[in-house]
Amino acid sequence: MIVALAGGVGAARFLRGLTRAVPPTQVTVVSNTADDDVFHGLHVSPDVDTVVYTLAGLSDEERGWGLAGETWNVMDALAALGGGTWFRLGDRDLATHLLRSGRLRSGATLSQVTAEIASALGVRVRVLPMSDDPVQTRVELASGEEVSFQDYFVRLAHDVPIRGIRFAGVDAASPAPGVLESIAAADVVVICPSNPIVSIGPILALPGVAAGLSCRRDSVVAVSPIVAGAAVKGPAARMLAELGIEASVSGVAGVYAEVAGTLVVDEADRDLAAEVERTGCRCVVAPSLMSSPAAAERLARVALDAVGGPGG
Repeated sequence: MIVALAGGVGAARFLRGLTRAVPPTQVTVVSNTADDDVFHGLHVSPDVDTVVYTLAGLSDEERGWGLAGETWNVMDALAALGGGTWFRLGDRDLATHLLRSGRLRSGATLSQVTAEIASALGVRVRVLPMSDDPVQTRVELASGEEVSFQDYFVRLAHDVPIRGIRFAGVDAASPAPGVLESIAAADVVVICPSNPIVSIGPILALPGVAAGLSCRRDSVVAVSPIVAGAAVKGPAARMLAELGIEASVSGVAGVYAEVAGTLVVDEADRDLAAEVERTGCRCVVAPSLMSSPAAAERLARVALDAVGGPGG
């Protein structure tokens, strides 16, 4: 059995490859929910939905989020009424958020609703939100203002310097049912190529998760989202640098050294393998750009093989 810790787009593409390498029923995904937020009165879970939509074969590959073939009638009508539309939700995507919000108001947990949505869309992977309790990534801008992650990432287009990150509510939160048990029982744990700070960081900050990984770190493999000093997608490299962490594979290795015994890096970073290994992570070099589902599958097999996992 394989457990994957996942953020959004990069993780979803990796997971699509992973489910080509091994049967989907062998995979449990623990997805970040610290970037969840409420828009137009609806509970939106961006990372969870990106994973589910991608595994269902419904995601918009060009945009990187949301559903393919989407329409925007509701957002256009809302804009005409003077409503805020900086966080755009497509018409079909809104159905997911309507269902989730209604079920949560009726007393269902986020875990239950996530399982229902994944099942309805034909996803055979077990997808767990990291917690049923509210945790929110808060970003401290260099100006001193603190904003939600979606404010930083979408409204401000992640184009402003930052000086701090905190996960509001994480100390009082518990991992969702099945998270710690799945980690303990897994043959392999894969940390997907996601932003180490704001996608994987909240999962590791939950009580018991980092400790559960540390005690079995030789079977934990991370895939670097940084290639040649730059993020494949998103602001990960700049965030690392602004928070005082080297924006390189060795910087990523330093973040994960206590929980992952192996880091997979791209061939462009072959010369940094020794630096990675000085952090205590074994370094595996392989092509890591997921330009196609087949390339993602090859990367997944490399990651599994690095720790002797099934399908590697």
